[in-house]
Amino acid sequence: MATIKPSISPSITYGTLEEVLDVKPQGAKMNIGIPKEIAFQENRIALTPDAVGVLVANGNQVAVEHKAGEGSNYTDQDYAEVGAKIVYDRADIFKCPLLVKSAPPVEEDMPLLMQNQTIISPIHLSALKKEYIEKMMEKRITALSFENFKDASGTYPIVRSMSEIAGSAVMLIAGQYLSSFNKGKGVLLGGISGIPPTKVVIVGAGIVGEFATRNALALGASVKVFDNDVYRLKQLQNNLGQRIWTSVLEPRILSKQLKTCEVAVGALSNEYGRAPVVVTEEMVAAMRPGSIIIDVAIDRGGCFETSELTSYETPTFIKHDVIHYCVPNIPSGFARTASQAISNVLMPLILEVSDEGGLEEMVWHNFNLREGIYMFKGALTDFYISQKFDLKYTDLNLLIASRR
Repeated sequence: MATIKPSISPSITYGTLEEVLDVKPQGAKMNIGIPKEIAFQENRIALTPDAVGVLVANGNQVAVEHKAGEGSNYTDQDYAEVGAKIVYDRADIFKCPLLVKSAPPVEEDMPLLMQNQTIISPIHLSALKKEYIEKMMEKRITALSFENFKDASGTYPIVRSMSEIAGSAVMLIAGQYLSSFNKGKGVLLGGISGIPPTKVVIVGAGIVGEFATRNALALGASVKVFDNDVYRLKQLQNNLGQRIWTSVLEPRILSKQLKTCEVAVGALSNEYGRAPVVVTEEMVAAMRPGSIIIDVAIDRGGCFETSELTSYETPTFIKHDVIHYCVPNIPSGFARTASQAISNVLMPLILEVSDEGGLEEMVWHNFNLREGIYMFKGALTDFYISQKFDLKYTDLNLLIASRR
């Protein structure tokens, strides 16, 4: 049997195909809504008038709910002067395709949310409820959380700013409650010549711990820092540019230092879930009468066993003769500074989203942004939330790839 040789027909022509490039779409002008926060103790606003002015000047529309900036001492006039539209009906604000909030969506917001809306807000995992997530999934919402959003350097810019504010505020609060007018010991935080310095113990060497340490040292206090992460303790010393007293969390050493300190700060937190309780009730009972505990980790349950949630109306309570200050969301007490810090991150982000042609387009190019998205068009893309509430998890990268 003769073998048939392969032959090429002269009627077929071969040519190279053109390469198809991913063409960036034209910029999309955004319609942004800023509701007034009704969440507990929330005074911040996510965009300041200056930021709104920049967004409006770039062709975007911004609607601000009546008195939304009141908690941060921004008036409706401040917003109107830079081109924002002041809206008096809350339901109308929620008709904007992009909502920018400084607190997570609350129960009252759920019926007002629109189909296919985009929300940029914090998430507050510890206070999250399953029904909120289900409602948002039902409405096919895309949601970006402050806490998990990363910038180009791979850090969390908003979390960092809020932690810096909380850390700096801690020593101001301690100074206030050590004074005789607040039934404190009547001790000047820091001390003066000829008098031994005030002792401050800080549990946690993260950003809150670092800024609390900076301020305590600047006031002249003697500072001792505890953390179980030796790398964090090294990093703290490098950032401060000086050697300070540090230790891993060893109960005996911690208890000994707490007995003689005037101020104890709780700044430990886990990435998810509850903060670890490292100071027992016995340790607190052995502390000096009139000393003060400031538990910054109260947002996640607190790291002192005796901590209980307090509010700005009654910020402290006394247990075992020790003053406890356990107000959550400390940055909200310094709302104007906090609002400016959030706004500094969000304004350039929203401008970039507008230039890219919308959040969905930007997610395709920007990998850091993907970290912050916990819901994409109603699909839950955060593994931790899906585990916590037993809800279906979808990988965001696969979701995006399937849409191209």
